[in-house]
Amino acid sequence: MRTRQLGNLTVSALGLGCMGMSEFYGKSDDKESIEVLHQALYAGITLFDTADVYGRGHNEELVGRALNSVRDKVIIASKFGIVRDTEIPSVNATPSYTRACCEASLKRLNMDYIDLYYLHRFDPHVPIEDTVGALAELVQEGKIRHIGLSEVSAEVLRRAHAVHPITAIQSEYSLMSRLVETNGILQTCRELNIGLVAYSPLSRALLSSEYKVSSNESGDFRNQMPRFQGEALENNQRLVQQIEAIATKYKATSAQIALAWVLAQENFIVPIPGTRRKNYLSDNCAAVDIVLHAEDVTLLNDIFKIDNIQGARYSPKLMQAYNLQDNIEN
Repeated sequence: MRTRQLGNLTVSALGLGCMGMSEFYGKSDDKESIEVLHQALYAGITLFDTADVYGRGHNEELVGRALNSVRDKVIIASKFGIVRDTEIPSVNATPSYTRACCEASLKRLNMDYIDLYYLHRFDPHVPIEDTVGALAELVQEGKIRHIGLSEVSAEVLRRAHAVHPITAIQSEYSLMSRLVETNGILQTCRELNIGLVAYSPLSRALLSSEYKVSSNESGDFRNQMPRFQGEALENNQRLVQQIEAIATKYKATSAQIALAWVLAQENFIVPIPGTRRKNYLSDNCAAVDIVLHAEDVTLLNDIFKIDNIQGARYSPKLMQAYNLQDNIEN
C-alpha cells in the first residue's frame, strides 16, 4: 500500500470508511465487520474513519474493539457535531459540546487519543474560531493529535486554519460529486498544505456497475436520496456504463477506475471508500496501483461533467440540516 500526506500526517493512500458497518445500508454483522477491519490492516490500510453519530456510538466501539491491540499501527479518525435527538439532525459545535463529544468518543474507542478529529458539519451559530480553539486545547492536552473539518466552505477553512493548523478537510468527492473543484476547496488545500479526505468516492456504490436499486434493504438511506430515484438514477447509471470501456483497457472494474480517478486528481487526496465485504475491500485496494492515462482522465472528466449528473446528494431536508450547498439543484 502506498502512502500519502494529509498535511504533516502520513496515512495509507486509501483509507477505510467504517460507517456502513453500523447502519445506513441495511443490516450488518459485527463479526464480519471486524474481519474486514483486520483484512484492511493486513492490506496496508492505516486510516480508519468513524464518527460518534454512526450507529449512535456503536461504530466507534466496533472500531476500538477491532483495532485497540494494534493502536500504534493505525490512524483513527473520528467526527463530532451532528446531533440526532430529533427526526431531522442538527449541528452543535460549541466548545463545551466539542469537549464532551471528544471525551465520550475516547471512552467508546477505549483509546487515549484520537489521531484526527473532525467537526462533522459546520455550525452557523458558532464562530469556527471558537470551535477550533476548543479543538486546539484538546491537542495541547494530548487527547487529539490533528484537527479536521468536514464539508465546510473555503472561507471557513481559511478562518479555521488561522487559529490552528488544519490537517485535513473531509468532503464528498467522486466522479458524481465534484463540487470541491469549483468551490475553492482544492485550491485552498494546495495553498495551505491541507489534505482532502474524499468520502463516498464511489458515490455510495452508484459508480459500481454492479449497483442495483432492488438490492437496497429496508433502512438503506439511499432510498431517500434524489440521485438514486427514478429518471435521475437511470441517467446516472447510463453515465456509469460508459466507464466500462475504459475499465476493460485496464482489466479493472468500473469502481476501481472511479477510485483511480480520484487518486489521480491530487497527491494530497485520500479516498475512504466504505465497505463491510472482504471482496470489495480487496478490489478497492487494487485501485491504488492503477495509473490512468491522461486521455482517460480527460474522457472521464467529460462524461461526468457537473451538468450531466442528475439529483442532489442528500434530500432537501438534510441539505438544510447540514448547512450544505451543492452543485445540483432540486
